[in-house]
Amino acid sequence: MAIVLGVVGAAGDLFLGSNTCQQSGGNVITGGISSSTIEAMISQLKAAATRPQGELPSLGAAAETPATKVNFADALKASLDSVNSSQVQADELGKSFSMGDDKVSLSDVMISMQKANISLQATVQVRNKMIAAYHEIMSMQV
Repeated sequence: MAIVLGVVGAAGDLFLGSNTCQQSGGNVITGGISSSTIEAMISQLKAAATRPQGELPSLGAAAETPATKVNFADALKASLDSVNSSQVQADELGKSFSMGDDKVSLSDVMISMQKANISLQATVQVRNKMIAAYHEIMSMQV
């Protein structure tokens, strides 16, 4: 049972805000789509969701190629360089905005600074976890 709040017009049309609803042979038409059409769309979505999916191409390609070894020091250096470059970019955008460059908007500066701040905070958290793991390993008895 649905409760609909609105105003009924002289022709039996139901007006809800800016949307027009009509009673048509047991179907309620909302904005040009009848309730039976909506129900048909929902059943199609449910059928598509339960249908077994084929193998994804990215999974098949990943299974064929062996995993490459990654040097921890190289991965750490690359991530620190990425954080540093985002900090430098945010600083350059801030400087150019403060000098009155029309090409740089305030929203771009703020977004860039927030991205740099979040990446720095994530780096600090990783560092803290690494230090905690180091202390735990060092306190183990051999």
